[in-house]
Amino acid sequence: MKALIHAEKLGLEGLSIRDIDSPNPAAGEVRVKLKTVGTNHRDLFVTNRHQPTEGTLILGSDGAGIVDEVGKGIVNIKVGDEVIINPGLGWKDNTPAPPDNFEVLGHPSNGTFAEHVVVPAENVVLKPIHLSWEEAGVLSLAALTAYRALFTRGQVKSGMKVFIPGIGSGVATLLLQFAKAVGATVYVSSRSEEKRQKALELGADKAIDSNGDWEEALEGEKMDLVIECVGAATFNKSLTQLKKGGTIVTFGASAGDVVQFDLRPFFYGQYNLLGSTMGSGKEYKEMIEFITTNNIKPVIDRMYTLDHYEEAFMRLENGEQLGKIGFVIEG
Repeated sequence: MKALIHAEKLGLEGLSIRDIDSPNPAAGEVRVKLKTVGTNHRDLFVTNRHQPTEGTLILGSDGAGIVDEVGKGIVNIKVGDEVIINPGLGWKDNTPAPPDNFEVLGHPSNGTFAEHVVVPAENVVLKPIHLSWEEAGVLSLAALTAYRALFTRGQVKSGMKVFIPGIGSGVATLLLQFAKAVGATVYVSSRSEEKRQKALELGADKAIDSNGDWEEALEGEKMDLVIECVGAATFNKSLTQLKKGGTIVTFGASAGDVVQFDLRPFFYGQYNLLGSTMGSGKEYKEMIEFITTNNIKPVIDRMYTLDHYEEAFMRLENGEQLGKIGFVIEG
């Protein structure tokens, strides 16, 4: 099969398209013939985490396709099923944190940027019929991350004021769609006028310039909940937008891992700071049910063929996208 491989060099220079043997499913596993797959910032990070001494690795966490082989003991999935893949491996129940053996498809195990992938049968669900193949292939990691951050950790409810800094990523656009679906008032920020306008079209109640004065732009409105994925560049500005007793949920740090903030106003303000990452298998199924009930579809920025991976990753790395970037594996 054709696959996008990382090997021999760190970073994007280690990527190449190669022909390798297709995997076969063991007991409890299924093989999926992929039709579409989605990129994530995680793929960029993995090219620097995966060391040249560790051999070859197929990148990719998201994907959707058709089951073409099942291992022994599989009764609920059959050949021919159209499925979408949950990339979180080893986290079944909705526990406070993932188990120690939790990992994400695409590192350290081989991922989805190939014509076939083998995953545990529990990690596939039937593709929602309202999603196209392109939408299904790019959905999972971003939607699961958004669902846990917003619902399980953030406890969002109708009428709450929610702020999402850095609108544009797949997770951020899904956060906006999810929060609006439950009746929250949603504010977003971006340096891009185009992205701010698109966010308003998606239902945002206000979209402000990330480079401006947030306090002035928000006209003094304070938030019940802020979902932070930018990191050091925006964290303290986000904190100042919280109402007393409000909550920040953070799941990413694309603009810096290390944050300094003043503890005294934090504890006087009775603020809550919660971490979140990915989600459990239970939450994944809840998320699929939620998007189906509310007819939510991920925003797609662009789809490429796998041999145009350099162009796709440069667009992702430069933050030019609005929504998800993916690859069409089979038309």
